[in-house]
Amino acid sequence: MARLPPFFALRALEAAARRRSYSRAADELAVTHGAVSQQIRRLEAELGARLFTRQGNAMIPTPDAARLAGKVREALDILTEATAAFRGAAEKEPLRVSLDPQFASRWLPPRLPRLLAHPAGANLELLVDEQRANFVTDGVDMGVRYGAGVWDGVESTRLFLDTLTPLCSPDFAARHPIAQAADLLKVPLLHHTHRPWRLWFSAVGLPPPEAQGLVFTDSVMLLEAAAQGLGVALARSGLVEQDLKSGRLVTPLPQAVASELGFHVVWRADSRKAARIHALRDWLLEEVARGAG
Repeated sequence: MARLPPFFALRALEAAARRRSYSRAADELAVTHGAVSQQIRRLEAELGARLFTRQGNAMIPTPDAARLAGKVREALDILTEATAAFRGAAEKEPLRVSLDPQFASRWLPPRLPRLLAHPAGANLELLVDEQRANFVTDGVDMGVRYGAGVWDGVESTRLFLDTLTPLCSPDFAARHPIAQAADLLKVPLLHHTHRPWRLWFSAVGLPPPEAQGLVFTDSVMLLEAAAQGLGVALARSGLVEQDLKSGRLVTPLPQAVASELGFHVVWRADSRKAARIHALRDWLLEEVARGAG
């Protein structure tokens, strides 16, 4: 197969032949007059023929150059149509979104009716998995991950950072009056393996107690145990919004400790579904702001 001239040189030829001007071609291609002139000279050297002649202020293509420019235009039209079809296919395919299980079970459900009523909620496939999805091998377009917000190979936007807050059931609070931080040292505490109570006690200036009693690896089970009145849990703010609104859980103390971890939207920068990803990301950010308002 014969080697083709550089693509941009062919574009410069087509635009200059159609516009009869290097300057107008340069404006159309968003480059300088010199860049177009250089590409035409490069193409003339490669093809071994003169492509344009000057007539006053106009640059007139030779008959052979005009025919070549016409074929380039046809090729550009084919490429434009193929690209539009490719993008159209991306619009018809489901947007596959990988969700952190706790985000999917606690934060998102009460907002699903609003999502389904919004254009960003059209044609979604929501995947819930403990394992972090691979954007190359798993066919995932977008994800919501929990962490510090830095992952290789993806773009990310923070939705919100967690704060850690003591929570218990109203019945437990009535049975165990808690007026100050030191009172928590006298009541049953529920523990999570990744969020030890020492984080909270250190922040309020108290020595942390030993991890005695129930220890959980799952935040949802931890919150269920707290709702059953089994003790005080150190809970992530992003997971308890509905529990606090309903009164199922209460905050016996106002002190909350900021966390460096939170939920982030992640996606590949080169995704062909970028417009839909950005629309869903923006909707999620609007929902976060709505909750904060």
